[in-house]
Amino acid sequence: MSDNAEIGRRVRTGAFDSNVHDLGTGAPVLLIHGSGPGVSAWANWRLLLPALAQQRRVLAPDMVGFGHTDRPAGARYDMATWVQQALDLMDALDLERADVVGNSFGGALALALAIRAPQRVRRLVLMGSVGVPFAITPGLEAVWGYQPSLAAMRALLDIFAHSRELVTDELAQLRHYASVRPGFHESYAEMFPAPRQRWVDAMASAETDIRALPHQTLVVHGREDRVIPLANSLTLAQWIPNVQLHVFGHCGHWTQIEHSARFNRLIGEFLAEADAQTLQNPRP
Repeated sequence: MSDNAEIGRRVRTGAFDSNVHDLGTGAPVLLIHGSGPGVSAWANWRLLLPALAQQRRVLAPDMVGFGHTDRPAGARYDMATWVQQALDLMDALDLERADVVGNSFGGALALALAIRAPQRVRRLVLMGSVGVPFAITPGLEAVWGYQPSLAAMRALLDIFAHSRELVTDELAQLRHYASVRPGFHESYAEMFPAPRQRWVDAMASAETDIRALPHQTLVVHGREDRVIPLANSLTLAQWIPNVQLHVFGHCGHWTQIEHSARFNRLIGEFLAEADAQTLQNPRP
């Protein structure tokens, strides 16, 4: 067993192995992380994982190109690849369907997954989500254009977090170290080369497809988010038929960290509603 908290279990997903955190028992929920430099599923979801795992089975993979999942030669870092990885993971673990929680980049993937394979998704949670058209922000430009240095990472943390209390020298050093581990920045640099507006556009799902989603959906955003505009979540709340919208004040792009206790309760209660409905109306 590794003493690195970012290392979970290895699961074969198509042509490569994915690093997956697999905790708890019960109704499965798939957590899809964001796209910051050096990000991993554990770094993104470390405060939510133990809370959700008390009631359900929680799966948090490193998407290919990120974290400790394999980086196969010639891999295409695009929506089709990442959505297929999620489906391959569910197939490998014999999961018919799961609730899906997506953060930022992961929100775009969650949307695309629900559109491509609606029967595999029970409920959706979209947090600070990409997936609709918008003009790239200076904050997202800085995130995707990151060139490794401690100063650059400190500047990114100032963009991510609204609360300055979260932006410590220790955190900057840890995230900088994570971004320069062998192979990490090389794959990251391949994903979002300039001009970067095209990657925002490539992650957007069609309005007609979003409006057709049948899933109960919770949309969450930080009011002071400088990476993904609040307008994205307002658009999603207008387009998705069965939707709830929750906006956290005094909150940047790290809702799950800056307001972790309230965020965890919000997610837990939303998914518990689906558990109750499943017990009352079991699928044939």
